[in-house]
Amino acid sequence: MEVVKELLERSHRLGADPRNTNYAGGNTSAKGAAPDPVTGEDVELLWVKGSGGDLGTLKESGLAVLRLDRLRALVNVYPGVEREDEMVAAFDYCLHGKGGAAPSIDTAMHGLVDSAHVDHLHPDAGIALATAADGEELTGRVFGDRVVWVPWRRPGFQLGLDIAAIKEANPQAIGCILGGHGITAWGATAQECESRSLEIIRTAEAYLAEHGRPDPFGSVIYATLPEAERHARAAALFPHLRGLASTDVRVVGHYTDTPEVLDFVSRAEHPRLAALGTSCPDHFLRTKVAPLVLDLPPDAPLEQAIERLRELHAAYRADYTAYYDRNATPDSPPMRGADPAIVLVPGVGMFSFGKDKQTARVAGEFYVNAINVMRGAESVSTYAPIPESEKFRIEYWELEEAKLRRMPKAKPLATRVALVTGGGSGIGAATARRLAAEGACVVVADRDVAAAEKIAAELGAAAYRVSDVAAAVAVDVTSEEQVAAAVSAAVLAFGGVDLVVNNAGLSLSRSLLETTLDDWDLQHDVMARGSFLVARETARVLIDQALGGDIVYISSKNAVFAGPNNVAYGAAKADQAHQVRLLAAELGPHGIRVNGINPDGVVRGSGIFASGWGANRAAVYGVEEEKLGEFYAQRTLLKREVLPEHVAAAVFALTGDDLTHTTGLHIPVDAGVAAAFLR
Repeated sequence: MEVVKELLERSHRLGADPRNTNYAGGNTSAKGAAPDPVTGEDVELLWVKGSGGDLGTLKESGLAVLRLDRLRALVNVYPGVEREDEMVAAFDYCLHGKGGAAPSIDTAMHGLVDSAHVDHLHPDAGIALATAADGEELTGRVFGDRVVWVPWRRPGFQLGLDIAAIKEANPQAIGCILGGHGITAWGATAQECESRSLEIIRTAEAYLAEHGRPDPFGSVIYATLPEAERHARAAALFPHLRGLASTDVRVVGHYTDTPEVLDFVSRAEHPRLAALGTSCPDHFLRTKVAPLVLDLPPDAPLEQAIERLRELHAAYRADYTAYYDRNATPDSPPMRGADPAIVLVPGVGMFSFGKDKQTARVAGEFYVNAINVMRGAESVSTYAPIPESEKFRIEYWELEEAKLRRMPKAKPLATRVALVTGGGSGIGAATARRLAAEGACVVVADRDVAAAEKIAAELGAAAYRVSDVAAAVAVDVTSEEQVAAAVSAAVLAFGGVDLVVNNAGLSLSRSLLETTLDDWDLQHDVMARGSFLVARETARVLIDQALGGDIVYISSKNAVFAGPNNVAYGAAKADQAHQVRLLAAELGPHGIRVNGINPDGVVRGSGIFASGWGANRAAVYGVEEEKLGEFYAQRTLLKREVLPEHVAAAVFALTGDDLTHTTGLHIPVDAGVAAAFLR
């Protein structure tokens, strides 16, 4: 239908510009006629963005569709503001056909306002006016009578009634500023509504730019570290911060050092403003009421900063618990967790946390919105967010709790960050795919960075952003410097590392007399030395996080089986196999499990076999290279060929929820080679 097409196009245009609204924030609607599926007669309908959708990527399936006559008839049964939450369930009785998406709390606003098109948005400039101490007076000064002030009220049916009444009483108005919250605009056509929304936003932006003080956050009191030092400091702090933020529930992290953030945390007023917290409901639902703020200069000794963060974290948890206790009522949902979602570090930037990478990233984006709001409000007035009690009423709203209960069950490896070496092909690529499918964030590390990037893009193909699922890093595991850099990149990408797969390898098939010193060194450098370097660097992160973790070595049947013409390869694999036992013993007290997998005969999809090993092994055994997989299968007890996916399945078995008390183990994935049985 044309009305739906116009609504989606308008939504996409508005949602594509972060000046207009934040990700998943705000909603748009349109009213029009469509046939009743029973009578065939036209009925008046409301199409409105459903709960949890994003304007910039909205699809027709993300719209709730309601009968307008039934929605407006709810006014006659409205029980009053004390029971307005009951009206959300009543929306279900107004749905048209299958109804589309679940109606959001703002549905009443869109349905009750007497206009064919309505936009409700969360622009930073609009919220800056909405959170100014003299916001009502400012609204009149900026807009005259074209935009009306609406005092703060929690989103719901009563707010819809209020805005409908204001529009009726102010026929000259094009929209309103919602105190502490955002803006709403209306129009007779989709074009008029969008134009009015943009007029409100751009007028507010222009006013702030013309009349705002240039230094609303005060003077600079902390220097910003140069980029290389800043990122090094962030990588050193992040595992500690992630461990603290995971005290109640394990989380993934996101790091932000945009100019807005760095400027804010460098200024004298940032501790005062941060303590006031955010205001717009969309903001603090994701950022919590306030961030944790480190009160040390960026050049303070690292250990001092870490110790101070521990102290501040303990104080934050105590303060958050007190906040909950002050505001909770007997029917409030239980406290969900007392850890911060946002941590601000002067000179370094912002660290945000959530149940997955997207949630952590969006939390950071929302706090950047909050910084912009505070800057605007402080530049022309004083920032005055909604009261703490009102924040609590939204954060622990039963409707929000019900939304959380509807969320699908988390996958087994959700909140886990995996680093897979040799992840660009073969067993490594299969392992990266399996871990991502089970919910992990995956860092694909490979000497061939193009191959790593291809796998990372594949893993993130269904995501809003590839970086929410996977990252690619270039690494030669024989280089101490490159391994350290790759681990730092993994930490900056996701906050830390939980699951390490030492998979990088190669093989050269040589007899003893044909094996050169270079052959020997190359294979030991990649597999023995490389595994050691990766394990050492990631163990530092695992220990700093204090969340336990897994290190898995992809060793080989050849670690225990003596075959001809592979002395260097077999010896290097035996080295890896014993590293498993040694590290299991050493890292166990930290809750870090170290296990190994001994594959054999992984021919199809294997980078090692494709690079010459297959041809050499085929010559040794006197078979055609293309039949090498069949040959290996026939010499096994199960007579089955081993594929990369089978090895990946073993990695998941070791690192999922079932073998939590297993360490120092080697699992054969060889279809049964009796000579390689462990003794």
